[in-house]
Amino acid sequence: MSDGTVSFDLVIRGGTVVLPEGAAEVDIGVRDGRIAAIEAGLPAARQEVSAAGRIVLPGGVDAHCHMDQQPWEGRSTADDFQSGTLSALCGGTTTIIPFAMQMRGQSLAEVVADYHERARPKAHIDYTFHLIVGDPTPRLLEEELPQLIAQGCTSVKIYLTYEGLKLDDYEVLEVLNVARREGAMVMVHAENDACIRWLTEHFLKARKTQLRYHVLSRPAIGDREATFRAISLAEVIETPILICHVSAASAADEIRRAKQRGLPVYAETCPQYLFLAAEDIDTPDLSGAMCVCTPPPRPRENQAEMWRALLDGTLEVFSSDHSPWHYRDKIAEGLDTPFTRIPNGVPGIETRLPLLFSAGVNGGRMSLMQFAELTAAAPARLYGLYPKKGVIAIGSDADFAIWDAQREVTINNSMLHHATDHTPYENMVVQGWPVTTISRGEVVWHDGKVSSTPGRGQFIAADRPFARQATLPPVLEA
Repeated sequence: MSDGTVSFDLVIRGGTVVLPEGAAEVDIGVRDGRIAAIEAGLPAARQEVSAAGRIVLPGGVDAHCHMDQQPWEGRSTADDFQSGTLSALCGGTTTIIPFAMQMRGQSLAEVVADYHERARPKAHIDYTFHLIVGDPTPRLLEEELPQLIAQGCTSVKIYLTYEGLKLDDYEVLEVLNVARREGAMVMVHAENDACIRWLTEHFLKARKTQLRYHVLSRPAIGDREATFRAISLAEVIETPILICHVSAASAADEIRRAKQRGLPVYAETCPQYLFLAAEDIDTPDLSGAMCVCTPPPRPRENQAEMWRALLDGTLEVFSSDHSPWHYRDKIAEGLDTPFTRIPNGVPGIETRLPLLFSAGVNGGRMSLMQFAELTAAAPARLYGLYPKKGVIAIGSDADFAIWDAQREVTINNSMLHHATDHTPYENMVVQGWPVTTISRGEVVWHDGKVSSTPGRGQFIAADRPFARQATLPPVLEA
């Protein structure tokens, strides 16, 4: 609380502020980029922002996004750190966690060093990195991974599918064991690779190459099996995991059952699984390629179950999985482009929060506190950034998004700030939009104008989200 004598660099005045304990009509005082006071009637500051009639939320934490990623199957993502973080801040996000991706034969330490060089001169907002482990060599497990975790990259992603990235069960156990010892989080892309390869090969032999076969080649049952397997392997090691981009009700059921047994299993979902569907991919032309991602959106009736899992706590995190490819690149081979040649991924870093706010908060499904938890506090907590990020509290970074809850916006790609040539949410109407974004006490977006500069974003060394444990998993100590 203020003692009445302090001065502030910035005061946000007169808004409905979403605090951990509830919403309150208070002012927020900022000093040196951090929150210094939260109370009504704060004295004047050098800069004042009126939030009268508006909602002040913690700046969003997007814990799953891809930008300036090294060429994947010969292609590069459309967004680098400059356009990607600009798009994020214009959508109310103030912290991102993209991926430094190691593939077979690469040094993860060298990949991370390169990623720092890519991000440092371009990022508008703060960031840390997830580590993708695609080649768990003894050197990586014994040297590189512990060193990178100690340097503040405290989350690791592993894949159960994709050539050049997928790990077998033994390799998964090795990574889980290092994470347990180091107190890191392990994220899992859980799809059954054998199912995907077998179905894809048989579809191609039968010349079934249309868009609908992208969904059919990646069945929900494969997600369910891979999710159960990942949970089982983590249970052997007794270490927490997070299942990424849950798309299918059956996979959510496996996560729900694990939670009911008391296992430390966490999970996220993304806009494409609440607002897109398999039917949007199955188009007579190639426009459905705009919605192609993995795991794919499921049939429309699946959306209700994903909402249920989000609202009942089965899924703790709502991320964008922003993976921007140009539509022209998706259909580069023309009208007969087979589903296997369409890059997987959709843009969504700027539309993530408005979509959920409109359908969730204004749609009567969730409270403002639930919205803040799903989009800011929970990802910050699970990835070692809390309470620096993700919450409006004394001492936290002064990261805010000020929302006009009544503003109606028709989403068009021309209004967005990403570098890709489309949005899969074209012409969707949402109610509620962030009109001001503040990052570490600096107004970077206000009433449609950007006042940020590339390179102002900082790397945030994340804390270990979990306590470090003994070297040996309990099964070996028995």
